[in-house]
Amino acid sequence: MDVRAQISMVFHLDKCIGCHTCSVACKNIWTDRKGAEYQWWNNVETKPGTGYPGKWEDQDVYKGGWTRNGNGRIELKGAGKQKGLANIFHNPALPTIDDYYEPFTYDYLNLIEAPAGDDQPTARPISLITGEPMDVKMGPNWDDDLSGTPDYARNDPNLENLTPAERDAMFQLERMAFFYLPRICNHCLNPACVASCPSGAIYKRGEDGIVLINQKVCRAWRMCVTACPYKKSYYNWHTGKSEKCILCFPRMEAGYAPACMHSCVGRIRYIGVLLYDADRIEAAASADENDLVARQLDILMDPFDETVIAAAKANGIPDSTIKAAQDSPTYKFVKEWGMALPLHPEFRTLPMLFYVPPLLPVMASVTPSDGAQKEKLNTIAKRWEENRLYDTSTEELWGAIEQARFPLKYMASLFGAGDTTAVALRLKRLMAVRLYRRWKTVGDIAEEKMKQALAETGLTQESAEGIFYLTALAKFNDRFVIPPAHREQAIEMLEFTGDVKGSVGFGFRERPERGL
Repeated sequence: MDVRAQISMVFHLDKCIGCHTCSVACKNIWTDRKGAEYQWWNNVETKPGTGYPGKWEDQDVYKGGWTRNGNGRIELKGAGKQKGLANIFHNPALPTIDDYYEPFTYDYLNLIEAPAGDDQPTARPISLITGEPMDVKMGPNWDDDLSGTPDYARNDPNLENLTPAERDAMFQLERMAFFYLPRICNHCLNPACVASCPSGAIYKRGEDGIVLINQKVCRAWRMCVTACPYKKSYYNWHTGKSEKCILCFPRMEAGYAPACMHSCVGRIRYIGVLLYDADRIEAAASADENDLVARQLDILMDPFDETVIAAAKANGIPDSTIKAAQDSPTYKFVKEWGMALPLHPEFRTLPMLFYVPPLLPVMASVTPSDGAQKEKLNTIAKRWEENRLYDTSTEELWGAIEQARFPLKYMASLFGAGDTTAVALRLKRLMAVRLYRRWKTVGDIAEEKMKQALAETGLTQESAEGIFYLTALAKFNDRFVIPPAHREQAIEMLEFTGDVKGSVGFGFRERPERGL
């Protein structure tokens, strides 16, 4: 057992309102400069949609991530020594500026200096590349809210496994729906960007697992751009270096949450420490596709287990980090409650950003009620004259899951490597918590039905209360459990990473010593 610590994230998609505050906060801090105009380390996409860059999930085009060969071992799909040498003068798997968008600003000066006239002056868009006026045709959130459009939603690669009839049903006007998908670097356990870098410039910090690029070592091979299946490595044309999300590590070391998480209006984001067994990474990454999610969750260790704690201490993990792992909201969501799943686990990078899949929208109806529920409402709550009730329950316990306007196969393509069972279980747990709270606060759900729902999903009333608290009521310190930074580790990370090439990312070669 080789226990390591990893900062991980959970995004609760039911709570995302698509306000893009996270993207703007990140943009203003990290990528508001020359050469980084088109870079969005954090972006929010609408699903179904093609995303940013366009159709990034289609690895037949971009060749990102890992693939399993006939021997059961994994290899980079579009990078590596031979593939990199073959594409040294032209890499066909790189996204172009049209796949992102041509960065632009506006001619704001015209609003001030335009001569007096009969027409209202306008600020025309100006290309940040050529400086010439341009017609805006694409942007990082260009498909915002455009569910059902032929140019965006209907070109979503996740629709591939759906039948034509199922696709048509998704885009019928009365069943049309969409949800938001915020994305940042996943800081994977098996990062393809690290493995593909010919210069050894990309490394994974041993103390917290954050993936970084050493700007002094980067030689702009751009193999990381190809290898990252999530397209979260970018090339800065001004500096000639690659860049990516650094998870705001300077903020983290000071005890602050990353800017995108701190500014999140919907409070959808959680951050915490996970302990994992590094000895089992290769086996988990090369598992059968139907077993990928389970194997990835298996390598996450119980932070309360005395054996795990002893192994963690033997590897130099501080007590404060172990305590943070025990209080981690991500451990609760991912492992203890089994509520969250990784995005596209079939890319085999073992992403450490997990998503609670969206339960909404479910089919519901407005049914007559005897008005008894009103008596349970707070005195300041809004009361309706009509005795009617918004009802999401059905005669069949899980009928709403089966009737959800997003087919399970679509959700499984995003979060389950095609396994609908894993996604259905998470959705049922979300529904079970909803039934539990409905029974407790409104009282129109029978106790037997509530208990059956919890029992069939492996939850208890205690765990349902915990899920409800962390979802709806959690305070800042509940959502962000960040371990203290340690000076001795900070000194070690300043060392030249090329010295430990081949072992980067999985701990320290030498234990930190006093007096450095």
